Amino acid sequence: MIERAKTWARAVKTDIVALYIAAKDPRTPSLAKFISIAVVAYALSPIDLIPDFIPVLGYVDDLLIVPLGILLAIRLIPPTLMGEFRSRASDHERLPKSQAGAMVVILIWMAGTGVAGWWIFHRI
Repeated sequence: MIERAKTWARAVKTDIVALYIAAKDPRTPSLAKFISIAVVAYALSPIDLIPDFIPVLGYVDDLLIVPLGILLAIRLIPPTLMGEFRSRASDHERLPKSQAGAMVVILIWMAGTGVAGWWIFHRI
């Protein structure tokens, strides 16, 4: 079971790099490109939307959100292109942390905090 989990994790890493390559390729459909950028930025972000220290929910993004985003993006990319991107991804270096992804997560947290503060202020 552990070996299967390691294989799955390697496949996810390869798919993230492949989606990074797909996002830069002009042959990728626009919607797939947009979703690929969002998934790669979030996956490489050093900040999680739901912090890992929160019991159970902390791992929802790692176990559900990122893989579902990857699956959606892959389904939107033609299979021949995705095969090419995956083969190029296996030769590619590791990707850097995404500062843009971190900024998006921070902005979402700030907006959520602002909405919660506004709601509490009007309730009191």
